[in-house]
Amino acid sequence: MKRHRHLLVGATMAVFACVALGTSPAMATACTNLRSLQLQHTVINSADDNTTGIFVVPGTSPPTTITGLPAFCRVTATLIPSSDSSIRVEVWLPETTWNGRFLGTGGGGFQGVITYNELALGIQGGFAATNSDLGTGSSGCNPLFCGSAGNMGNPLAIDFGDPTAPSTGLFGHPERIKDFGYRAIHLMTERGKEIVNAFYGHRSQRAYFAGCSTGGQNALMEAQRFPNDYDGILAGAPAFNRTHLHMAGLYGWQNTHASPGRFIQPGQMTLINQAVLKQCVGHDGGASTDQFLTDPRDCHFDPKVLLCKGGASPPACLTSDQVTTMQRYYAGTIDPVNGQLINPGSERGNETDDILALGLAFQERLPEPAFDGLFYWVFGPSFGYPASATNFANFDFHHDVDKVDDQLAAVLNATSTDLGEFRGHGGKLLMYHGWADPLIPSQSSINYFLALVGNEGQGFQPVGLFDHGNGNPALRRTQSYARLFMVPGMYHCAGGPGPNAFDALTPLVKWVEAGVAPDTILAAKFVADTPPAVQLTRPLCVFPKVAKYNGSGDTNNAANFTCVTDETDFNQKPAPKFGP
Repeated sequence: MKRHRHLLVGATMAVFACVALGTSPAMATACTNLRSLQLQHTVINSADDNTTGIFVVPGTSPPTTITGLPAFCRVTATLIPSSDSSIRVEVWLPETTWNGRFLGTGGGGFQGVITYNELALGIQGGFAATNSDLGTGSSGCNPLFCGSAGNMGNPLAIDFGDPTAPSTGLFGHPERIKDFGYRAIHLMTERGKEIVNAFYGHRSQRAYFAGCSTGGQNALMEAQRFPNDYDGILAGAPAFNRTHLHMAGLYGWQNTHASPGRFIQPGQMTLINQAVLKQCVGHDGGASTDQFLTDPRDCHFDPKVLLCKGGASPPACLTSDQVTTMQRYYAGTIDPVNGQLINPGSERGNETDDILALGLAFQERLPEPAFDGLFYWVFGPSFGYPASATNFANFDFHHDVDKVDDQLAAVLNATSTDLGEFRGHGGKLLMYHGWADPLIPSQSSINYFLALVGNEGQGFQPVGLFDHGNGNPALRRTQSYARLFMVPGMYHCAGGPGPNAFDALTPLVKWVEAGVAPDTILAAKFVADTPPAVQLTRPLCVFPKVAKYNGSGDTNNAANFTCVTDETDFNQKPAPKFGP
């Protein structure tokens, strides 16, 4: 599989080296006996032992092999909650190394496949792990576009299905949309726990969920709709405000395709990033030697400083049209009539020419916007044809937004900020988001966390959030069950120039089971993003704190940074009807 496919599925970034929870019990039944298990709206397709330590990912050519696995029982099943549903799930059950815990895992994009790396990481950490294709695998849905009829010949789509096969995805299939939005993960969880019980002879003692991107949306949806499913939830870069996030993709594509002169040429995103760092690095708590920003909200870089002057010309500088492209990139998705913000813009510091990071350099090269399948689900196949009244090139951000929201927002958007029931049973939510995420604006997670604080404060004003760190009662109440960690220099769920490798699941487990709430998480940047050689380490600080360089010592050593209370920063927030 190509690297960009791994990014779409959204790695959780967790090492899963968790605290012990007793010894693994003897199996109550043989793995193959699970084939006859009778569960509601469920067909058990297979149940087989794997004692080889190796798993070959189905359907990959050349074969993708996962190694270093403990002996496990692999169960595959199909869930059929409606006559139009077909949700594939897998449950992997360690045969001698189970730690007594259940782990639900997420994926990315429109899913449509099982995320086997997540299952492998789960059982390597001792969990009984499960994953789902979200019910989109049988829809004829290209996971990149999931409904596009206009992606013929796109080389970036080759790994995601047949790019020459037009598909309307989930148009006319409301039950499958419901499966994708929230039902698949919930039913995967219920059936997965029942399979665990049948195999080991008793239920798991604790249940956790971990996911990034779409997996992050799954995570927040679980906390909001099914608060008793999990004891601890890890939500990375969540695509929780789904309809408006996808509108941002449309907006970005239209922005660069407004005229030929609006394209940012290869190499110019790096040029812009270098200018951003030159102006802002070291002024936001980080070190002056950093190649990333610690808190980009402190950076007010204007791309006009790169405007071509004299005899200079691109790619060494920006034309006025290109300046406009970047200004709109930072400004966010805006209703052109009333000026309301629909979705936050991209933060300074995430500019990259790497198309695998799924940012502007990726989006502008596509013949139509990536991930625009949601709009096919509303407008049908005509959304892919230029002559239609509403298509990806002329989507009206004043008139067409409400039509999409009316049909999809209630099913897809995990925007509720009332987590009272989740908190009430002792549930803990740990969120993280890369500051340099080029796909999902990093401020989205901040906005959701601040909305949780506002809900706890019943009219609390954000200006009070930063008074002496934990001095705000609403913040204290929120942090008793929900914490956010922003990751400097990390792209979407992975990669980027900053400290992008860390274990967030172990702190979550300790929080749930030992009552130890995490204030910091140690993160590393490996040389060439390949262990074991470490380039730098840095503490990730519980929001709203940031890691500040102490002023002396090795800037690549986390020990020389302290988490300090940050000043009040502006958070670009959507209009209330589009928020939080």
